[in-house]
Amino acid sequence: MPSEKRTNFIREIVKQDLKSGKWGGRVHTRFPPEPNGYLHIGHAKAICLDFGLAEEFGGKTNLRFDDTNPIKEEEEYIRSIIEDVHWLGFDWEDRLYFASDYFEQMYEYAEQLIRIGKAYVDDLPPEKIREYRGTLTTPGKNSPYRDRPVEENLDLFRRMRAGEFEDGSRVLRAKIDMSHPNMNMRDPVIYRILHARHHRTGDSWCIYPMYDWAHGLEDSIERITHSLCTLEFEDHRPLYDWFLDQLGVYHPQQIEFAPLNLTYTVMSKRKLKQLVVEGLVDGWDDPRLPTLSGLRRRGYSPEAIRAFSDEVGVAKKPSLTEIELLEHCLRTDLNQRALRVMVVLNPLKVTIRNYPEDQEEWLEADNNPERPEDGTRQIPFGRELWIERDDFREEAPRKYFRLAPGREVRLKHAYYITCVDVVKDEQSGEIQELICEYDPETKGGWSQDGRKVKGTLHWVSARHAQPIEVRHFDHLFTRKNPNEVESGKSFLDYVNPDSLTIIKGAMAEPSLAEARPGMYFQFLRQGYYSLDGKLSTASHLVFNRSVSLRDSWGKKQGS
Repeated sequence: MPSEKRTNFIREIVKQDLKSGKWGGRVHTRFPPEPNGYLHIGHAKAICLDFGLAEEFGGKTNLRFDDTNPIKEEEEYIRSIIEDVHWLGFDWEDRLYFASDYFEQMYEYAEQLIRIGKAYVDDLPPEKIREYRGTLTTPGKNSPYRDRPVEENLDLFRRMRAGEFEDGSRVLRAKIDMSHPNMNMRDPVIYRILHARHHRTGDSWCIYPMYDWAHGLEDSIERITHSLCTLEFEDHRPLYDWFLDQLGVYHPQQIEFAPLNLTYTVMSKRKLKQLVVEGLVDGWDDPRLPTLSGLRRRGYSPEAIRAFSDEVGVAKKPSLTEIELLEHCLRTDLNQRALRVMVVLNPLKVTIRNYPEDQEEWLEADNNPERPEDGTRQIPFGRELWIERDDFREEAPRKYFRLAPGREVRLKHAYYITCVDVVKDEQSGEIQELICEYDPETKGGWSQDGRKVKGTLHWVSARHAQPIEVRHFDHLFTRKNPNEVESGKSFLDYVNPDSLTIIKGAMAEPSLAEARPGMYFQFLRQGYYSLDGKLSTASHLVFNRSVSLRDSWGKKQGS
């Protein structure tokens, strides 16, 4: 067992259990998503924890879909979840399960609970059930149907299954304690009537188990050892334990940990779905969303997300994690793997008047100075170039080291050039073109006579340039914690209207024409980018900025 892994309280529990032989030396976890939305980075933390612990201690992890609500579940969500878990680098081998695999067994357990007098069919309407539950400060009261005889409950429950009753007319409830201080223990509903077609079982069932009933039974049937949940399930753990104890079946240990919360975003699937449905974002995979499909489309690497999950760690108390930490982890990873290319976002034409008009040459450039094994590429150079408009000033302030009239700068991988003239539009006065001269003795960007220049610019050959569209993103919300809303407002009131900036007419070196989704690039001096496979076509390439080069988190930490 590796000792260099970052410790946390769950890892220590697992180590102690292995030491004591509590589970016969086994570690068996599960990741149990509900297929009612796309996974987000909070789920990634849970995935890394479930699969990571099992991997570390030679155990197993199941991927199990809790598909107990046919109204909200879709095959699209199942496919996306499978893709996301695989993309993160985890494998459940042959252990792909569904709650619906166990519907018959769960039903039999429900009948067992009725036979031992621990469950009953209730005819109260939903609003009355809520009323009878009481409040946090007042006890609930018993349903008038609570003391039905066992045989009557069995008969009604079987008729519920047979489809004799309408939706909402009856439920099956556990018989626990209507005055229990934990509201979840006040005779919770465990089955409801729902005449809805299920994506896997079709019309075979018209009653469906509630999540609290299904969750523990699924863990038990699969012989899970450590059932890891986020803190919102802590108050449900007594119910988890009660069901398994009453039935006398295999009993895993449920352990809760703090969920991940990020600044300037939301993690609620309900809120994310609202953003999608109301058209405020471009689907579940919008690069501004914290969904794994959105992060993948934006250009995040799975390794960066796994590193972030490890950096955040596992805690018992909830907290708000700075999104800058996530961005820092991405920069650290992409700095090692991203191919360097030159792209001019706001082009200004440069003509080198002493360079032959009919000449071009191909210069060697390294693909990634951090990884010499990535080799080099050839970039074209000619008489006409594009540089960034911001890289020229007619009147250069002090400590401005880029191009200005009479000033010499280095073109990355190419030559030294000096600005000798400026061409302007006669009416507007806008700069249209720079006339420059180059020093042929500085090929590769280095002077033979040892003279030095302070400014180095990126550039693109105008004749060979690949036009691209570039998309930059800001935070989706203007509020650091959009879950905390002012009176009379909703989280939607904090959606950032400037969260997307589209740059058309950017010019890239020709190598980018071969870009594919899943490739990572650093546009020199601009940031890290990735091809948007959803928006790009063969004739129109769209690149998303994954993250800028400026690392505010690393600077804050002194790294």
